[in-house]
Amino acid sequence: MFVDEVEIRLRAGDGGHGCLSFRREKYVPKGGPDGGDGGDGGSVILLCDRNVGDLVDYKFKPHARAQSGESGMGSCCHGKNGSDCILKIPPGTVIYNRESGEFVGELLQHGEQMTLLRGGRGGVGNVHFKSSTNQAPRHTVPGTPGEEGIFRLEMKSIAHIGLVGLPNAGKSTLTNLLTATKRKTGPYPFTTLHPKVGTMIFSESNGAITIADIPGLIDGAHRNRGLGCRFLRHIERCAVIAFMIDLSPCDGRSPVEDFRTLHSELAHYNESLLQRNCLIIGNKTDIPGSEDCLAALQKGVGNYAIFPISCQTGEGIAALTDYFVQMSGKNFKAAQGVE
Repeated sequence: MFVDEVEIRLRAGDGGHGCLSFRREKYVPKGGPDGGDGGDGGSVILLCDRNVGDLVDYKFKPHARAQSGESGMGSCCHGKNGSDCILKIPPGTVIYNRESGEFVGELLQHGEQMTLLRGGRGGVGNVHFKSSTNQAPRHTVPGTPGEEGIFRLEMKSIAHIGLVGLPNAGKSTLTNLLTATKRKTGPYPFTTLHPKVGTMIFSESNGAITIADIPGLIDGAHRNRGLGCRFLRHIERCAVIAFMIDLSPCDGRSPVEDFRTLHSELAHYNESLLQRNCLIIGNKTDIPGSEDCLAALQKGVGNYAIFPISCQTGEGIAALTDYFVQMSGKNFKAAQGVE
């Protein structure tokens, strides 16, 4: 199960109460106040962890609470502070307040933290209220409650390139060729059911490009046809959008119409995606008749760069990877903005 959006109810720990206490020791007559302070409540902290793949843990456990602080004790003993509640989330997660819809923040880098809810402050014991005129104070301050709230976590993959295409265009096959991922492939629609990010290593100095493979789009996806288009959030951070087009002349499909369908669906979802660097990858050039489809595509799509390839034979793969590497040396950075 792949989960990229959840709602969770969180609460920080309450502060411990201050203690009302007086010294009771042998040979110490009329002992004064010695009530200690309460401990602070634990906070709720979000931790960005690249080893976390999605938000499935919080679908089945949507409640979390930090530990409350202990109350103060006699002999001026301070109560123990409550432990923080640390929730690990994948890079690219955006946090919203569910009640107000307000954007709270996002975590992008491994190890990055955000204190989402702060724990309550510990109370004050009666030892702090002693004076020459008040030698037996019976006043304390209780601890304050911790913050609480309901939040929506929305995962958006962080990748350089987003592959967009109709079902069976060859997105997963290309991802398997360029990266170490092992995506499921098959001669039937919708073999890809959830997004996956793969990493293409192109130099010994750890030069790398990340590629997001998302499920296939069909005409009317913005109206919830097929698998819908909600998964397009996983290419919102991509600097490059690659349209994967099937060039095989089967079933009477037109590569130009396929491109227009994809272009329309992205425009319905978020027109800013079309303002990114876009290119077209024409797949299945090994199939007879693909030459005519490629010519029609080149004539009908305008000024888009087109890279004809065959995932089956490897034709054109080197030119495509060289283009990706060339872009990485210029301004190839993942878009980090949020709408």
